[in-house]
Amino acid sequence: MLIIYVIAFVAALAGLLFGYDTGVISGAILFIKDQFNLTSVLVERVVSSVLLGAVIGAAFSGSMADKLGRRRSIVITALLFSLGAVGCAFSPTIPILVCFRFLIGLAIGVASYVAPLYISEISPPDVRGALVSLNQLMITCGIVVSYLVAYALTLGQNEWRWMFGLGAAPAIILLIGMIFLPESPRWLISRGLIDRARAVLAKTNKGKNPDVEIENISKTLTEKGCCWREVFQPWVRPALLVGIALAFFQQATGINTIIYYAPTIFEFAGFGSHRVAILATIGVGTVNVLMTIVAIWLLDKIGRKPLLYIGMAGMTISLAILGIAFYLPSLSGILKWIAVGSVLFYIASFAISLGPIFWLMIAEIYPLKIRGRAMSLATLANWGFNMIVAASFLTLTDKLGKAGTFWLFAVICVVGIIYSYFFVPETKGLTLEQIEEHLHSGKGLYKLGA
Repeated sequence: MLIIYVIAFVAALAGLLFGYDTGVISGAILFIKDQFNLTSVLVERVVSSVLLGAVIGAAFSGSMADKLGRRRSIVITALLFSLGAVGCAFSPTIPILVCFRFLIGLAIGVASYVAPLYISEISPPDVRGALVSLNQLMITCGIVVSYLVAYALTLGQNEWRWMFGLGAAPAIILLIGMIFLPESPRWLISRGLIDRARAVLAKTNKGKNPDVEIENISKTLTEKGCCWREVFQPWVRPALLVGIALAFFQQATGINTIIYYAPTIFEFAGFGSHRVAILATIGVGTVNVLMTIVAIWLLDKIGRKPLLYIGMAGMTISLAILGIAFYLPSLSGILKWIAVGSVLFYIASFAISLGPIFWLMIAEIYPLKIRGRAMSLATLANWGFNMIVAASFLTLTDKLGKAGTFWLFAVICVVGIIYSYFFVPETKGLTLEQIEEHLHSGKGLYKLGA
């Protein structure tokens, strides 16, 4: 069984790169802004360029994984991560930096879909949940690593270049590692490569007859042929809308404004230097990792909906307090500590709710026949909302003020709680077949698990 853990760990390095390249901009942008005298609009452009790439990458990830294979797709993303990191590090101008950030975004968009798909398809059923969750954990670890790197590199003149360039190291490790890993047996069987699939199953699913597994997979593949029209059938729409709605609430409640702009927020709040602001941000990343571990432990114990209620309620409270802190000038002396406490509470609340539950829910509620396409659509929506929020955050703070912006996010959290109560199903303890049968019945999806 050791081999399957090695395979999952290497593939999950794609998640580490996802997290690193998502979080590194939060520290780097402070120095890029100073060096190039960027306006708020240009700052948003540098930050959101990676998200535009992610949207496009996510849009093509499904067809790419089906045509080229899961393993080869991850190899390509590793190449893109490497080229993007080196290109950003040597960018002489903002337009060139934006282009290489876009390239990294393409890699993130593909990796966010293909890496967990590859891990799930190559893992034995009894450890699949834990190994797929490893990808989410590695994303949060990547964010923390990016914050630590940013803090360590705040003493030099061109520190932001090293922040980007160091991302090439794990990308190269991923590239080399994936070259030696096997392809997904499901994809091999879909291409008629039965002997290669049998060899992979014999290594990764010891104790079970590979031929029986091949027969089961072949039967499933026979049932999975579908077209886009089937994704939008009336009986599927409730699940499709839940996935897109959760993608909206995950992003529109402000999570990536915290990830991308945390040091900027702390400087707004009164931290006097880039280095101290980044140090405060390391606490944000650490809480994110720890609470993600807690969420993985709790999801199958107390359920998805209770965690959504608890988490979004905590997010609402922390955003409201953060807005009050920025609104009342009399709090200026303690504002930075209120900001730190509120952001940490917000991150903890997000990490046990919308953070993991969106990705888990879209893997559960879609019928097997259209799961790949429906998940791609939800992933695309997630990156689209991410890009819109990140590209508008500084503009919102200019128009609504810092307090008004955080209060807007808090209101969206409240709407998310209400939506979850009426429309999001509880899937704890149910098989995927039970969920699909409930959808076919035409009953309200929210009644699932009630």
